[in-house]
Amino acid sequence: MNADLDVACHLNVLVPDAAPTGLGPALEALASAGYRRVVLPPLDPETTDAAALTRAFAEHGVAPITIAGQTPAADVSSADPDVRAAGAALLRDALDLTIALGGDQLNGVPYGPFGGPTAPVGRDAFERAAVEVGRVADEAHERGVTMTFEVLNRYETAMVNTAAQAMDFVAASGSEHLRIHLDTFHMAVEEADLAEAIRTALPKLGYLELGQSGRGALGSGAVDIAGVVRQALDDGYRGRWGVEAFSRSVLAPPVADILAIWRAPYDDGIALAVDARRVIDDGWSASSPGRA
Repeated sequence: MNADLDVACHLNVLVPDAAPTGLGPALEALASAGYRRVVLPPLDPETTDAAALTRAFAEHGVAPITIAGQTPAADVSSADPDVRAAGAALLRDALDLTIALGGDQLNGVPYGPFGGPTAPVGRDAFERAAVEVGRVADEAHERGVTMTFEVLNRYETAMVNTAAQAMDFVAASGSEHLRIHLDTFHMAVEEADLAEAIRTALPKLGYLELGQSGRGALGSGAVDIAGVVRQALDDGYRGRWGVEAFSRSVLAPPVADILAIWRAPYDDGIALAVDARRVIDDGWSASSPGRA
């Protein structure tokens, strides 16, 4: 029996992009496996056929979750007001696209550019980013969208690496609506105790993503995913869940390079997504809500 949980799967687990040829079969497979949502890769609002994507989501009964990001020239953490304004504009463009696609959740890394940090982030930059992201989160809430920000490991950002820093970021944002996105892949690098980190973020936790240490199958790796699910449910988490895995045999090479996916921990994304639901169901079955 599938757990009665609201679970999303990243599209890139199954296919390299949102092209129509692969999107339909991927959505059909996810719906059959019990997923309610699909996390989309970053999309260009100017070139995305939102109407066609919306029809595909409706046809398969799978709702989209979108992703926001920043660039060096459009960065809400920048001391340059023009660069900061460009970063906020990117976030608002992503919000517009989310609504055009019929989504109600915007994930991503909205607080600065992804990848390759070479120095710590100063408090001024941290607070600039938080305030700008908080403003967009409030606007998103008014338009029916929940905005989250993902906590990444030290090799992908120097801004927010831990649940405690994420709670600080929310507080600095001044927003009552901004939510935290934790990912067990990143937590396994940065957190001494995954369960305690989830408890720390719980008051503002909006999305708990399940990713294995080697980016492959959830049941094979250093992270006890079923145990994380069980403990989070026992501690009172009732938000949305995500599944994420990446393989060089599935991703487009430029994307694999950006994500530092040098190996192919799996080849069959559908099989991985189906097995991930089994792992999640095992955790749910062992939890207090599951036993009840």
